[in-house]
Amino acid sequence: MKAIRMVEVGAPLEIHDVPVVEPTPDEVTIRVAGCGVCHTDIGFWVDGVPTRKELPLTLGHEVSGTVTEAGSRYAHLEGRPVIVPAMIPCGECDLCVRGRGNACRNQIMPGNDLDGGFAQYLTVPGRGLCAAEDTGDCGLAEVAVLADAVTTPYQAIVRSGLAAGDLAVVVGVGGVGGFCAQIAAALGAHVIAVDVDDGRLRAIADHGPRLTLNSGELEFRSLRKEVAAREAEWGCPPHGRKVFECSGHPGGQETAFGLINHASTLMVVGFTLAKTELRLSNLMAFDATAQGTWGCLPELYPAALSLVTEGRIALKPFVRSFPMSQGPEVLAQVADHGIRERAILVPDWET
Repeated sequence: MKAIRMVEVGAPLEIHDVPVVEPTPDEVTIRVAGCGVCHTDIGFWVDGVPTRKELPLTLGHEVSGTVTEAGSRYAHLEGRPVIVPAMIPCGECDLCVRGRGNACRNQIMPGNDLDGGFAQYLTVPGRGLCAAEDTGDCGLAEVAVLADAVTTPYQAIVRSGLAAGDLAVVVGVGGVGGFCAQIAAALGAHVIAVDVDDGRLRAIADHGPRLTLNSGELEFRSLRKEVAAREAEWGCPPHGRKVFECSGHPGGQETAFGLINHASTLMVVGFTLAKTELRLSNLMAFDATAQGTWGCLPELYPAALSLVTEGRIALKPFVRSFPMSQGPEVLAQVADHGIRERAILVPDWET
């Protein structure tokens, strides 16, 4: 098969002919329908974030496709369309038993622990796959983004305890943050979207948020007053605000932290290597909670997929498909912020 290979950090990605990996009894082989391009892939390739598998490596962890061959323990999956979890817990360790499988130290991430989905085929553990016979008005390739861009904010929202009628403030409404705003609105929250990019705010404005605010054009005090005023206007509780930091930028982190109120919950979804300075005593003063969230438990995938199939969140306006043969150029464009939608690579080589 053909695969897009990262041979060296920062070096051009290359298309190679590589063997299809035969599945063990615990594994399945999937004919890839689509694989989303995530900024984590760019982090591995451009920024030198270490991968757990030695190079060369096929990147890609947002994968959908059809099971073409299955080991003996997963024979029932053969021929079925599936979404591959971006993080596959072992299911047996203490963290998994305690319901914290997304923090499993034995978890497997395609495109990191093993070769990923920028290829014609992918062989992965059979556990945790999400059946995808019903994809609503989307194609199987398009729902590949469920594996990270949709499920990562979905888990954050579930863990925050967000309820209908709550105020949800989403800071950073790019790929992950845009879906976070959509999901929060679909679950009945009043959503305020905050970003420094007017283009992102315009794109998400008609898909859930009741208000969009450009934090680059407002002094923080004015931003905070505007949020509080709408909170009161919409009849939200004057406490318990849910804030989702999805920008992965120090400025966004400072904004999100500054917006917590009494009994508030701050969910840290975005990632940056940069440091920022915060007054942690605000958590004590407001009796608030700040919590990180990594990936998504596979058992939450079906509910997240239902939001798509029921038309409660939209994928199509926010994704864009490209032939996988153009993958090296597409990833370069994503790295240079030249593609605003979530890019999906679709294999176009003969099988």
